[in-house]
Amino acid sequence: MKVTKPIFIVGTGRCGSTAFHNLLARHPDTMWLSGFAEKFPDKPAWNRRAVTAVGNPLVRGMLGNRIKPGENYGFWYRHAYGFAEPGRDMVRADVTPRVRKQVRRVIEAMLTPRHSRMLVKLTGWSRIGFLNEIFDDAKFIHIVRDGRAVASSLLHISSWQWRGWYGPYSWRYGPLSPEDQAAWEASDRSFAVLAGLQWRIHTRSLEAARQMIDARRFLEVRYETLCEQPLETCRRAAEFAELPQSASFEQHVRSAPIKDMTARWRTDLSAEQQGVLTTLLRDDLLRYGYEVSPPRVD
Repeated sequence: MKVTKPIFIVGTGRCGSTAFHNLLARHPDTMWLSGFAEKFPDKPAWNRRAVTAVGNPLVRGMLGNRIKPGENYGFWYRHAYGFAEPGRDMVRADVTPRVRKQVRRVIEAMLTPRHSRMLVKLTGWSRIGFLNEIFDDAKFIHIVRDGRAVASSLLHISSWQWRGWYGPYSWRYGPLSPEDQAAWEASDRSFAVLAGLQWRIHTRSLEAARQMIDARRFLEVRYETLCEQPLETCRRAAEFAELPQSASFEQHVRSAPIKDMTARWRTDLSAEQQGVLTTLLRDDLLRYGYEVSPPRVD
């Protein structure tokens, strides 16, 4: 089945994209990558059958915790090679005819008349330019979260999840720019600053990439708004993605628990760390409408 208007959720990571992805994946028209796509990337029919099966409430009740949407980069390792862990954002010039053909072919093999809209979540580099070269009608939804909250989340995961603990020489995001290197050195190589720089690097890269596509194919969703207004946010996203109205989808959104982590960084980070991050990210935070008042010291 021909793939049309695939939906890509993009974000920096630790930004609430998983919660949003899980919600949107419950729309009955979507197809998504399950663990079957990860383990058996050359057998798209297995992923198609798994996703179709959990559309049945009885099957979902039994297997819903085992068959669920994810980034599943094993799929991309097989079909788009360096796509999973590039050292910079991927752009249109990185697409080869072979990759374009095989990515479209394997995704088309997953689609059905009922599950006709591919939904994919990616974090880190947006890869918008690369994906737009393969799918020129794609829809992109950016989940943005306060950079201080993202930095705090990175600081509270292990080194196998965040390679920033090894320093910028060993992470997957290329060398720091002179500006960012100077900021990191001035902070005495603070890991909090490095985590903030990662958010800024990815966010600015995403902003540059979005300028290359029609603005009508790009939607920005704030994680904080998703937590406050999940139904309204999901309705807006579904309308943007041109997904038809669905009573079952809206019922799921109404009943789904969303863990609100919007303010946790204020207690997980010291006042000094909050202040350093606020100063470092001030311009970017303001651009996204976040407050930048100094942290309160009790």
